[in-house]
Amino acid sequence: MKVAICQFEPRLGEAEENRKRMVELLASIDAELVVLPELAVSGYNFASPKQLLSLAEEAEGKTAEALTSLAKKTGARYVVGIPEASGGKLYNSAIMVGPQGLEGSYRKVHLFYKEKEFFQSGEAPFALIDVDGVKIGLLICFDHMFPEAARTLALKGAQIICHPSNLVLPEYGQLTSRVRALENRVFWLLANRTGREKGAAGELSYTGASQIVSCDGSLLARAQGSEKGANEIIYADIDPRKAKNKAVTALNDLFEDRRPAFYSL
Repeated sequence: MKVAICQFEPRLGEAEENRKRMVELLASIDAELVVLPELAVSGYNFASPKQLLSLAEEAEGKTAEALTSLAKKTGARYVVGIPEASGGKLYNSAIMVGPQGLEGSYRKVHLFYKEKEFFQSGEAPFALIDVDGVKIGLLICFDHMFPEAARTLALKGAQIICHPSNLVLPEYGQLTSRVRALENRVFWLLANRTGREKGAAGELSYTGASQIVSCDGSLLARAQGSEKGANEIIYADIDPRKAKNKAVTALNDLFEDRRPAFYSL
C-alpha cells in the first residue's frame, strides 16, 4: 500500500479556502491512503465558540463531499480533521472519505487545553475501518499521550493508525508515535500542520515534522519542521500484513505475553 501525508498550513476561519487548497494539494498525490492534519478545514486556535460554530459541519458535510468527488477520480482514501456538528454538540473529529463517500469517523476522546472549552469529548469506543481487508484506526493529536488508546485499536486488529494532529509541544508526538508503533507493531501516519495562529489559547506555533512510522518503530519518511516551509508531501510504501506479526523473539509475542490479570488497579 502506498501511503502519504499532506502537511500544510490551514488558515484559521477560512473553511472554503482551506477545502480548495486541500483538493489542489491532494489532486497531485499518487497514493492509496492520504492523511491530513487535525482541524485542517477550519484551523485550530479559535477566538471564540461563536467562531467555531460558524465553521462546524456534519461528518457527511462539505468536506466529505469535496473529498468524495476527488476520490472518485483517484481511487484514494483521505483522512482529515474537521470540526463536527452533531446533535447540538461540537466535536474535534477525523473522517475517512473514499470513492463511495464517508467510510468512517472518530471523535477525539482526549481533549487538549482550550479544546475543553470548545468541544465535547468523544464518547464512542475506539473503532476500526476496514479498507479492502486492511484494518485502520483513527486517533487525533493528544490521544498519542494515552497508550491505552493505541493499544485498544491494536488489540482489535489495527494494522495502520492515522493520526491527524496540530502538535505544539516540541517532539512529543514525533517521539510517542514511534513508541506506540513499536509497542503495538502497527504502522503510524502522523500528519501534523505548520504555521502559527493567535486565538483563545494565545499564540500557538505548530511543529510540522509529520512522519510515517513502520511497525518496528523506524522512520520511513519525515517532513521538515515548521520553520522550513508550509507545504510538504511525504510518501512510503508499506505492507500492512507485517503489522500482524507481534513477535519480538522466537519465544516472545507482544500480545500473547500480555498479563492482564496484573494490570488491574
